[in-house]
Amino acid sequence: MISRVSALASRLLGIVAMFAITAPMTVGVLHAAGRQAQTAPAQTGIAGTWQGTLHDSQGQDHRAVDKITETSPGNLKVMLYAIDQSGQGIPATSASFQNGVFKYSVEFLDNTFEGKMSADGKSITGTWKMGQTSLPLVLERTTPETEWTIPAPQPRVSAMAANADPGLEVATIKPSKPGQPGKLLGFRGTHLLAVNTTLMELIAYAYDLQQKQIIGGPDWMSSDKFDVDGEADIPGTPDVSQLRTMFQKLLADRFQLKFHRETKEMSAYLLIVAKNGPKLEKSQGDPNGGPGILMRQLGVLTVTNATMADFARVMQTVVFERPVVDQTGLQGRWDFALKWTPDESQFGGLGAKVPPPSDAADAPPPLFTAIQEQIGLKLEAGKPPVPVLVVDHVERPSAN
Repeated sequence: MISRVSALASRLLGIVAMFAITAPMTVGVLHAAGRQAQTAPAQTGIAGTWQGTLHDSQGQDHRAVDKITETSPGNLKVMLYAIDQSGQGIPATSASFQNGVFKYSVEFLDNTFEGKMSADGKSITGTWKMGQTSLPLVLERTTPETEWTIPAPQPRVSAMAANADPGLEVATIKPSKPGQPGKLLGFRGTHLLAVNTTLMELIAYAYDLQQKQIIGGPDWMSSDKFDVDGEADIPGTPDVSQLRTMFQKLLADRFQLKFHRETKEMSAYLLIVAKNGPKLEKSQGDPNGGPGILMRQLGVLTVTNATMADFARVMQTVVFERPVVDQTGLQGRWDFALKWTPDESQFGGLGAKVPPPSDAADAPPPLFTAIQEQIGLKLEAGKPPVPVLVVDHVERPSAN
């Protein structure tokens, strides 16, 4: 499982495949013995299996299979599968089919589809939307011979013991391919992974810092990009703390990183409670469990079972030019959602391209306004004392 915050960029690149649609079931025509075959009538139902390919703005294709069941007259259940990513189904929040028009929505992905069924009932031509992104999509009714195979979901891997101190059995470090888009930091199966990341980004993740909190070192730390694939020496899925420990050991062993810590006053954003108090819901999740942080798209964030320190880390990814320091004083774990219109000053550390702001009347407010209005917090510029990591020695990675 990829760690939720560090996998943000990867999710942003792949999330266009998480969409769904629905359509009709094949209706057979019975032929009496000795009679001539008749032409099949147009199919008008919506239940059944439909599939289509979404072509994103980066020239990538994403196949989707949509399983639709009519649970009662007029009521649809739609399960969506992004089969090039996983075999895990995603249920639609709502779906309808009236007068040949099919609509569905997936609220937590801010995703909708609306399309018109063809006269012969074999296809639905429409528009898929996620936030401000709109793309054409055509769904085709399938038969057992034409439908794509849905891969089996990957089995869940048990968690590492809470007291485990994992390292790496072996690790491969290679220069990233020139021009490779996106980034990834996380864990999948039994492997620690980093894709298209600089040493500065690896250090920042390993020690839970913003890059401006890392001082010293050669220029190549911020320019040369690496791909890392390491095999864990302990079975199971690490928690965030254990994952950071694995990266720390990798940095010390393969990059010969040595450093000391200091405290320094620097420009930062202070996360504080707004004048009228917080608008947050106390989480009912496991108080010892990890946070659920999902960036459905740029500017659409869902947070569950998270501390204010967890939220500050997310905001540090968004307003990447400065550290974000939690000074809310709010203890415990919280659930909330935040939706805003991002601008070009945000998400730069991820290499994400922020689209031009929408001029729609219902467009979400800017980030600093949204935080106050929607969750009762505030990001305020300040210059507090901040912990920093001072690089004393580092080398290019040793040979594999």
